[in-house]
Amino acid sequence: MTQTSQETVIGRITSVFGVKGWLKVYSYTDPKEGILDYPDWTLVLDGKRISAKLEEGRRQGQGIVVRLKGIDDREVARSYAGADVLVSTAELPELPSGEYYWYQLEGLDVFTVSGECLGKVHHLMETGSNDVVVVRATSGSIDQRERLIPYLPDQVVQQVDLDQGRMVVDWDPEF
Repeated sequence: MTQTSQETVIGRITSVFGVKGWLKVYSYTDPKEGILDYPDWTLVLDGKRISAKLEEGRRQGQGIVVRLKGIDDREVARSYAGADVLVSTAELPELPSGEYYWYQLEGLDVFTVSGECLGKVHHLMETGSNDVVVVRATSGSIDQRERLIPYLPDQVVQQVDLDQGRMVVDWDPEF
């Protein structure tokens, strides 16, 4: 199921770095340097899409700094702060069986092991100890609550079926 036109966010440009047009990037990849493996970026800022080419980049402290083709001035670079960094999902490496990219889980219908619909995966967030699935209610869900469910495969998350568009969780609907 490869969709070449689909994209996913892999980072965000946070600010400028130095005076020669370098940018600080917050990477969503694991490891953080993984963002440097993708030379063709689409930047999305205020609804505008900008094609960008990664010239070079490196780890800098806890973050990543990059130089994009054609940007060699601090003030020009500043105009890109806040942009999301997207790449084609076709460029992402295949994951081992049972592992998923976050974009693949977003939009899945979430059911308890007893078949109750809790809603849809709206997004995931990193909390430090484990990732959390944010499940928002839908018209078919048992109530209108938003739930934060730990993404713990084999403990809480019992099944992910991308073809059926569903996730089954061992989760008490009262939580």
